[in-house]
Amino acid sequence: MSVLRILHVAGSPSSDFYRELSRNYAHSCLVATANPSRYEFLIAYITPDGLWRFPSSLSLEDIAVAKPLSLLEAIQFITAQNIDVMLPQMFCLPGMIEYRALFDLLKIPYIGNTPDIMALTAHKAKTKAIVAAAGVKVPSGEVLRKGDVPTITPPAVIKPANADNSLGVSLVKEASEYDAALKKAFEFASEVIVETFIEAGREVRCGAIVKDGELIGLPMEEYMIDPEVRPIRSYTDKFKIPIEGDLASTAKNYVPGWIVDINDPITQKVQQEVKKCHLALGCRHYSLFDFRIDPQGQPWFLEAGLFCIFDHNAVVACTANKVGIPLDELFQTMINEALGKIMILDKLPL
Repeated sequence: MSVLRILHVAGSPSSDFYRELSRNYAHSCLVATANPSRYEFLIAYITPDGLWRFPSSLSLEDIAVAKPLSLLEAIQFITAQNIDVMLPQMFCLPGMIEYRALFDLLKIPYIGNTPDIMALTAHKAKTKAIVAAAGVKVPSGEVLRKGDVPTITPPAVIKPANADNSLGVSLVKEASEYDAALKKAFEFASEVIVETFIEAGREVRCGAIVKDGELIGLPMEEYMIDPEVRPIRSYTDKFKIPIEGDLASTAKNYVPGWIVDINDPITQKVQQEVKKCHLALGCRHYSLFDFRIDPQGQPWFLEAGLFCIFDHNAVVACTANKVGIPLDELFQTMINEALGKIMILDKLPL
């Protein structure tokens, strides 16, 4: 089997936050999946000035000495590299949509969902409408623009319609709290979702992968929820401010998730909902969704997060490993799905 040339596309044209988030995640992926007998990794790195760089690594030193290129120069460079497959590692909206579309135009296959699916699932209200039509339960809600008045009686959750990582999310317990919560949410988006608060039971993330054409449900990852102290997960549960250029996925009050026993009675029920969401949204290769489980055991869809970092600590990788699919097999499986090949592990070089 010949060595595959894989282009990791990282950075962000949008902001330093997303640029650094991408750099850190992509770096961990490069380390975790390195296997010179199978793969040759190349790196494309985009900065908020819109320029491209092709550094030898994602260290700040190597990025600094890499020559900045225009989009046209970058395309000329990429098309001369005989890339087999691209791995998108950008988390801003242009990275999720426009840069994936570019590789469609270049006819270079890539791992993960297509630009139209990424654009759709970036808007939480549109995503909810589609999965609800497929029979998945979603909290009742409404989309507001500046000047609109909420009609949902608290408690309610306020969130920007198209922001990730719980940016701008608030729990409103009294109607008097609406103004402040809406102001906070509108800092991140021009549209805001107000939805009925699902009482604290459990909060989980559950994914699915496609392997040899079969959609496989993965175990759930669960997160700490406390009705009084932590009724919803917030931005500060996930990140702290970057220090000296390094963004860590921790916060002082961060409580890590844990993988739920596959024999937990709720697992199969959530997996069924995950598969409905995956198919209804038209996902490919893999998918990942957040659910709130109420005290009666009913799963409620919250949102989609169609990312896979391909790192030992990432949700899809951790949960796949629990069902006997280690990271190296997961990575090769996704490559094969992108290339339209059937995976035969015993014929792959170690």
